[in-house]
Amino acid sequence: MWQKSMLLLLGYLLLSSCYVDACSDESDDDCGIWNALPYMVVGGGLLAFGLPALGFTGAGIAANSVASTLMSWSAVINGGGVPAGGLVATLQSLGAGMGTTALAGVGATVGYEVHQNFVCQKEKVKELE
Repeated sequence: MWQKSMLLLLGYLLLSSCYVDACSDESDDDCGIWNALPYMVVGGGLLAFGLPALGFTGAGIAANSVASTLMSWSAVINGGGVPAGGLVATLQSLGAGMGTTALAGVGATVGYEVHQNFVCQKEKVKELE
């Protein structure tokens, strides 16, 4: 399963690289896919492994984890039950419903957008000055 997930993630990164202008002939552009790759890897890793590491797993909330502490606090604040649509319920739904590959793909996309909107915009502002 792990190998299939990594193959799907790498395939996604390679196939989606053309839509983000990485296939252009401009080799001096510092905002291409290769410069955004570290951001994509970090974003994908945080989402794919962050939720299970916090305790939001496919089998439910793990005992003695950050997720169980959040669930306990949520239940105390709300009079004994975890509210539907709340933070804990939403994170558990993501951890249980989305697979590692889907979370990694979303995280990679977020990482790419962070690179384009923050890092590249700062470089473009410096060039204009």
